[in-house]
Amino acid sequence: MLSPTTTLHSPTTSTPSAPWRDWAALALLMVPVLLVAVDNTALTFALPEIARSLDVGGMQLLWIVDAYPLVLAALLVSMGNLGDRIGRRRLLLIGSTGFAVMSAVTAFAPSAEWLIAGRAALGIFGAMLMPSTLSLIRNIFADPNRRRLAIAIWAAGFSGGAALGPIFGGWLVEHFWWGAVFLVAAFLLLPLLALGTFLIPESRDANPGRVDVTSIVLSMLAMAPTVYGIKEFASHGMAPHAAAFVTLGLFMGVLFVRRQRRLDSPMLDVRLFGNRVFSTAIAANILSLFSMTGFFYFFAQHLQLVDGQSPMQAGIAMVPALLATVVAGLLVVPLVRKIRPGLVVAGGLALSAAGYAVAALGDHGQGPVFLLSALLLIALGVGSAETISNDMILGAVPADKAGAASAISETGYELGSLLGTAVLGSILTASYQHNLLLPEGLSEAGAGQAGETLAGAVETAAALPAPLAEALTAAARAAFESGVHVTAAIGLVLMAGAAVLAAVVLRHVPTAK
Repeated sequence: MLSPTTTLHSPTTSTPSAPWRDWAALALLMVPVLLVAVDNTALTFALPEIARSLDVGGMQLLWIVDAYPLVLAALLVSMGNLGDRIGRRRLLLIGSTGFAVMSAVTAFAPSAEWLIAGRAALGIFGAMLMPSTLSLIRNIFADPNRRRLAIAIWAAGFSGGAALGPIFGGWLVEHFWWGAVFLVAAFLLLPLLALGTFLIPESRDANPGRVDVTSIVLSMLAMAPTVYGIKEFASHGMAPHAAAFVTLGLFMGVLFVRRQRRLDSPMLDVRLFGNRVFSTAIAANILSLFSMTGFFYFFAQHLQLVDGQSPMQAGIAMVPALLATVVAGLLVVPLVRKIRPGLVVAGGLALSAAGYAVAALGDHGQGPVFLLSALLLIALGVGSAETISNDMILGAVPADKAGAASAISETGYELGSLLGTAVLGSILTASYQHNLLLPEGLSEAGAGQAGETLAGAVETAAALPAPLAEALTAAARAAFESGVHVTAAIGLVLMAGAAVLAAVVLRHVPTAK
């Protein structure tokens, strides 16, 4: 999920156009916005079907989710710089073409490896879409009032897409097959590709920063090995190769930061982190997305594989919580005129912590309503905290640094989402595999499949005699529940810590005028 307050580079002035063309251009630009937002939540509901049809292991399932945001986060800022140089509309159309083609190719992936590679390629083209959309909107709407309305519509597209994603993804999986979640993207992008050149004016910066290939390479070498090492730690413990990958990633991260501090026009202005308000608000966003994405990862599987809901039913069940994120974000805006924004952020994070406490300490045997109530608390807390923290991120830096601040915020969103699935998903998988007590009577192949994931256990049980199938299903669900409690407890600790940090560091930020 990307930051709805993101602003990138200052656009050049364009020739005034008719109002209808401006709004038509905005309609086209909303296509990739909705697409990315829908994709973030729709794929989650295809995972059980993907695991069954492609015989996917636990780590492969995590890489299917992580490959896209990993590549996207590494390239997000650099693609914004590239759009400044070659033209934002041009970059948007290149990215849309590549995204459409790779979506069609990925939809028919015959193996997990193919699917992971396809998701990584989608990350490359996806990184071309998001920086371009908002930069073009800021260029198209010169009038401040119309621009604010356009940006509000742009931001609503993320929330609406996230809410539609579960229903849309669930319906596609239930009525077609998991590949339809990818294939539909190719068709959704056709209007943009057909009309974008005529309705969307080109814009570029007159003096863009140079494309720093070294920084791009260092950023990817910092993120990829670190995430892979964390996955290996979660799955295999303190293995030497896992430590080596994490060490390599951290070393490359240090080199990346040192290079950014030396450059006159850095790809990522890390000096902004010297501002305590800025860095605390960024940390709150990352931790919120980290915890909530991990919650989504296991919750979508829980609804389908434990509670027996169809993908469509599971998607609809999550919509109230996703909409609550939007409502909470709107309600807290007038609140910060009377209450200090730091306290509002801390209160939102504390509300999320309460939701994780419900999931970590409660009895999941009461059915999906129990976990849905936990998710509702989490969503209300995240929606209220992030709305204000995003505003604080931009308000904490000088006006000429707003673009750099927004780029960091946007990258933080992707990083939080990526690590949430990578770390909490790995812990969930490791806990499942460690706590699974397989009943006697399974074949070697059946035991191997059931021992990988909950989806594998459910698939194996479907071909077994009733008594053995029931015993395997009960054992697998109990093992999965143990992982749910652990990951929810981690979310509780992180959100409680973030709430205390926000209350202490942000308490002096004045109320809004």
